[in-house]
Amino acid sequence: MKKFHVIIGVVIVVALIILVFWVKSALKSNYLELGSNETIDPTPTQIQSIRDIGEWEFLSISAEEMVDTIRKGFFTDDELVRIYYGTLRLGIDMKSLADDAISVKRDSVEVVLPKIGLLDKDFIDEAKTKSFYESGRWNSQAHEALYRKAQRQMLHNCLTPANLEAAETNAEAQFRSFMISLGYQNVSIRFK
Repeated sequence: MKKFHVIIGVVIVVALIILVFWVKSALKSNYLELGSNETIDPTPTQIQSIRDIGEWEFLSISAEEMVDTIRKGFFTDDELVRIYYGTLRLGIDMKSLADDAISVKRDSVEVVLPKIGLLDKDFIDEAKTKSFYESGRWNSQAHEALYRKAQRQMLHNCLTPANLEAAETNAEAQFRSFMISLGYQNVSIRFK
């Protein structure tokens, strides 16, 4: 009887070993793994909603330029002096945001923004322009030339590397706050 119990015990152990190997091989062939996609692309709707912001201003610079011109005459010289006032607005036109400008991975987002630029080329306020001194007769072409000269001087004096850097710093801070408010923990911003 003892031999019989030992044989039955050995048969049961062998059967269990075979069963374990069979179950393992069956599970391997029908193995199903669940996972998550770590990369989430922003939808076209999200990109469009950012584009719909339009022009985003990051620095406003008030400018005042005194500009003059002289026309040499035979007996006397004619002179025209005007003071122009303007406001140059630096920022980004979000409509130029590229389709692949935003990439998301889990709680991190990388944003590639267009370069900071002048938002409005007509920044001189004609209503505030003052005639400081005028002698002689001046036609509309002379006034237009003086206007263009004032415009060039304002651009030269206001679009400095320091002002562009200040606007870029403001843009980075404001866009970072915007993305954090959307739920992203880690925000990386670059300008192209």
